[in-house]
Amino acid sequence: MYHMTMMTAGPTQVRENVRMARSTVTSNPDEDIAFCEYYKSICDKLAEFFHTKNTFYILSGEGILGLEAACAALTEKGDRVLVIDNGIFGKGLADFVKIYGGDAVLYIVDDKRPVDAHALSEYLKKDSNFKYATLVHCDTPSGMLNDVEKICNILKEYDILTVVDSVSASFGVPLYVDKAQIDILCGGSQKALSAPIGLTFLGVSDKAIQVMQNRKTPIASFYANILNYVGYYEKKWFPYTMPISDIYGFGTALENVLNDKQIFQRHEIIAKATRKAIEKAGLKQYINEGYSNTVTAIVLPEGISDKELLQKMRNKYHVMVSGCFDVLAGKVVRIGHMGENANVPDVAETLAALGDTLIEMGVTLKCDMRKVFLNECQLY
Repeated sequence: MYHMTMMTAGPTQVRENVRMARSTVTSNPDEDIAFCEYYKSICDKLAEFFHTKNTFYILSGEGILGLEAACAALTEKGDRVLVIDNGIFGKGLADFVKIYGGDAVLYIVDDKRPVDAHALSEYLKKDSNFKYATLVHCDTPSGMLNDVEKICNILKEYDILTVVDSVSASFGVPLYVDKAQIDILCGGSQKALSAPIGLTFLGVSDKAIQVMQNRKTPIASFYANILNYVGYYEKKWFPYTMPISDIYGFGTALENVLNDKQIFQRHEIIAKATRKAIEKAGLKQYINEGYSNTVTAIVLPEGISDKELLQKMRNKYHVMVSGCFDVLAGKVVRIGHMGENANVPDVAETLAALGDTLIEMGVTLKCDMRKVFLNECQLY
C-alpha cells in the first residue's frame, strides 16, 4: 500500500490527532451526560468562530444533509423560494425546495462571476415575495466565491430569510454570520475543517427557529428535521444516537483550527500562489473572477481526457485531485487547497505532478508550476 497525496476538493486530508481522537474509547452517547456537555461545547465554539449568536447543531450525515434539512425546515407547500444560481450547487438547491413542495424561483446569473449584489437588488425591487433565499458561498465545482455578506444584507431589506451553503468556504475564508445576517449556515466536516466525512453542522437563527415552530404543517422529515434538535441540551436527549467517535474527531479538528492563528492568511497565500502558477503556465481557470481560497478549477487543454489525466496522476505520481460533474464533467480538474491540504509541500507536489502529466500527454506549458508556486509563496 503506497501513500496517496489527497488534494481533492473535499474530502481533505485528516491530521493524525483527529484520527486518533476517533479511536478513543467511547461511552453510550444516549446516556452519557458528559458527551452532551462535550457536544454543546463544540457547538458553542462554532458559534464563537463564526461570530454569531445563532445556535449550532451537528447532524449525523454529510454536508448535503444540512442543505436538505434547511430546506425541509423552512419550506411548506406553495412557498416561493429564491434560488440564487451561479453554479452547479446553487442550482441544485432548487431540488430540495421542490421535494418539500416549494416553488423554486431560479435567479440565474453568469457562472463564471460572483453574484452582482446591485443587480440582485434591482431584481428584488420588481419581485421580492419570497419566504427565504438560498445562496452558495463557494461553489466547489467552479471555485467561485460569492460575497454572502452583501447579498444576504440585501435580501434582509425585504425580510427574506437567508440560507447559505458554506460547506466549501467555511474555515478557509472569514465569515461573520451575524454581520451577514445569515439565518441558516450550512457546513460540513470534510472540507476545510479537515475532519472525517459524515457530519454536517447548522447555525440557526432565532428567527428561523420561530418560523419553523409556526409552520402550518409539520416538517416532512424526521432525520432532516432541525426542530428535533431544539432543546436537546435542556432535555439531555438527542433525536437519535449520535456518532460519538465522529464527533470526537470533529471536536479535535475544530481545536486544530482554533489554534491556527494564521489559518485565513495561509489559505490566501497558497491560493494566490496556486493561481499564479497556473496562469504563468498558460493554463486557464474556469471562472473569471471571485476566486475562492479553498479550491481552484482548471480548464483542461483541448484534447485532454480528464479520466486519463487523473488516472496517470494517481498511478505514477500518487497524487489525487478532483474531476468534476454535471455541466463541468470532463471540462475541468480541481485542486482542493483547503484545510490540511493547504500546505506548501503538498500543493507544490500536486502542481509538479499535474504539470509533468500534462507534458507527458502532449501539452506545452510555459513554466514549471512547482517552481513558480514556491517562489510566489515566498513573496507573500
